[in-house]
Amino acid sequence: MSHTRRIRLSASAPQPEAIAAAAACIRAGGLVAFPTETVYGLGANAWSSKAVEKIFRAKGRPPSDPLIAHIASLQQLPELARDIPAIAYQLAERYFPGPLTLVLAKAERVPSKLSAGLDTVALRMPQHPVALALLRQAQVPIAAPSANRFAGPSPTRAQHVLDDLDGAVDIVLDAGSCAIGVESTILSLVDSPPQLLRPGGLALEELRRIVPDLRYAPRYLEVDDTVPAPGSLRKHYAPRARVLLFSGEEYAVQAAMRKAVLQHESAGILASDTDLRALSDLPVPTARLGANAEEAALRLFAALRALDRQGVQHIVTRMPPNHGLGLALRDRLLRAADGVLVHV
Repeated sequence: MSHTRRIRLSASAPQPEAIAAAAACIRAGGLVAFPTETVYGLGANAWSSKAVEKIFRAKGRPPSDPLIAHIASLQQLPELARDIPAIAYQLAERYFPGPLTLVLAKAERVPSKLSAGLDTVALRMPQHPVALALLRQAQVPIAAPSANRFAGPSPTRAQHVLDDLDGAVDIVLDAGSCAIGVESTILSLVDSPPQLLRPGGLALEELRRIVPDLRYAPRYLEVDDTVPAPGSLRKHYAPRARVLLFSGEEYAVQAAMRKAVLQHESAGILASDTDLRALSDLPVPTARLGANAEEAALRLFAALRALDRQGVQHIVTRMPPNHGLGLALRDRLLRAADGVLVHV
């Protein structure tokens, strides 16, 4: 294809004709980028191996990295998964639709390409009205990773999708910015005890209210490794610039960030309001993360992209707190920094 069709529509009450056009494209084996509450997804008919393969080609994604299948109702769970434990329904009834992905044993019908050859499938029901309308109209589950080039910052606006994939996608449904800004939390129920495979928009502390023995041990894998879930690779979510990530006490980190900026000729700062005030005298590009983790999640990927557009070669930033949405932010920044963290 030579050009991607951009369709603007209401986020809260999507126009039926826009949804109908996108659903027809999905059913015909095409690619549709659409908003979810987390990030924009790159969607294809999950039942079609040929359509799923188009996602991998468009993104430049390795075939070892499985996709998430999106559903519109709980009735679709047994169509895609088998041996579904009772806890899966408890979680789904509480958190679907929402930013939670469940990894379950896959049904025989699920294409091997979607699950990267694994015997599991990742499923979620998005909360965004546009995503749900598309799923209902298409009447098929939709495979959808983030709608960007592989390993880069995820898209939280339609323009980010076009910046990365214009001409590689049939349709982009533009409904404005995403509400959360980081991907869904991925929970594996095929492990015993259950495992948190990727922190995301639903906090670990919240999940432990339902799954008290939930374990979290981050994995930092290479491209050639077998990947249990999206977001498991060591280098992911990375801008073109090198990310310099620091952790430690507030003032020690601010001093280290200042030193790093002064040592690098082309540097930018990605920081909270507090850190930006402390470093405001430095004449370099800055990107604001805001006053708390919720604001930071909304801004993170757009901020990384903005600093890239300004041509910085190094992005200096701080490791976020280790709780709530901060856990997802830590995960994204550490992978963006290729696993390198400097303790000060």
